[in-house]
Amino acid sequence: MKTTFFRAATLGMLLLAGNSFAQSTPAQPLPEWDKLTSQQREALIAPVRERWNADPTERPRMLEHARRWQAMTPEQRQQARKGMRRFEGMKPHQREEARALFERMKSLSPGQRKQLRDEWRAMTAEQRKAWVQNNTPKSPPAHP
Repeated sequence: MKTTFFRAATLGMLLLAGNSFAQSTPAQPLPEWDKLTSQQREALIAPVRERWNADPTERPRMLEHARRWQAMTPEQRQQARKGMRRFEGMKPHQREEARALFERMKSLSPGQRKQLRDEWRAMTAEQRKAWVQNNTPKSPPAHP
């Protein structure tokens, strides 16, 4: 779950930087990377540089996330962005549930995932709370 959260946080920073960059420019198509000014490039990469320098132990993971992002299809990237926005809109207890479910589902087959989703939907709030307590990863996420 740590990986997913960090990926979402990094992606969020990139998207926020891109959104603020796009909002500060006229409503015309933005140029390709090679045609951006050095100031425009800096505005886009500064958040990543700050995270890169802030914690050297996170660098291998950041690099792996970047590689995986590059390997995604446009549809997969769109789905990742959608999931990130959904996660950002969740209440803290919902995020805790999502983290526990995601961590558990990583080790399941597609059929087992479907079964868990069906069971989850049928659970009461108290049953879900107990399930999360029993299935929360032992180490908390590095980036809340």
